[in-house]
Amino acid sequence: MRLPAVVFLIAISRAMAGSVPIRTLVFPSETSTSYVEMVPLKPLDLKAFTLCMRVATELKRNREVIFFAYRTTDHDALNVWRELDGRYSFYLSGGGVFFDVPELGALQTHLCVTWDSHSGASALFMDGRKSLTKIYKKGHTIPPGGKVILGQDLDNFGGGFEAKQSFVGEIYDVNMWDSVLSDSTIKNVFSGKRVPRGNILDWKTVELRTNGEVEVLNIEL
Repeated sequence: MRLPAVVFLIAISRAMAGSVPIRTLVFPSETSTSYVEMVPLKPLDLKAFTLCMRVATELKRNREVIFFAYRTTDHDALNVWRELDGRYSFYLSGGGVFFDVPELGALQTHLCVTWDSHSGASALFMDGRKSLTKIYKKGHTIPPGGKVILGQDLDNFGGGFEAKQSFVGEIYDVNMWDSVLSDSTIKNVFSGKRVPRGNILDWKTVELRTNGEVEVLNIEL
C-alpha cells in the first residue's frame, strides 16, 4: 500500500507546483513523409478564427516553412507560412496577407494569427505582442470538409508533399477558436493563464495521427 500512496503524493505535489504534462511534436529532419493530421472537434466552417501554437525552428531564411495547413478538395483553405524573404503569412484560398516581424529561432515562440470576415481585420501575435492590423479577405468564408496538417503543405487533398517545404523543429499547444480572441486573452494564452479552450482544435484532447519520423514527446510545463 505504500507505493500507491507515494505515487499519489507525487502527483499532488506536481499539481500544487503547477507542473502540467503536455504533448509536443518534434520534426527532426527535412522529409516529404513526416506530418501530423489533427482531427478537429467540429468542421472548419469559419467566418472568423484565432489560431495559436508554440513553435521553435532553426531553419534559416531563404527556405519556406509551413506551420499549419488546412486543405479542402479544391483549395488551400488556410495555410500559415514563413516566406522565402523571412516574412510570416497566412493564406485563405488564394493570395495571402504578410507580416514583417522578428525571426523565429531555437527558443520557443508563441505564435497566433487572427482573422475576421466581417471587417477583414487580420493580425499576427508573437509572445503576446500584436502586429499592425491588415485588411484581408473581407466577406470570405473558410469552407468545411478539409484536412488539418502540421509539418507539411498539402499540394492536393491526398498529399503531394515536398521536402523543401517541410517543417523541421518543434510544435505544440496548437489551439483554434471560431472567433477572434481579445488581445488580453491572447496574452493570457501566451502566459499560460486559464482561458476558454479551443472549440475547433483543443491541444489537450485533440486526436493526432502521426506519419513518418515525427516524435511525440511528453513534457512538463
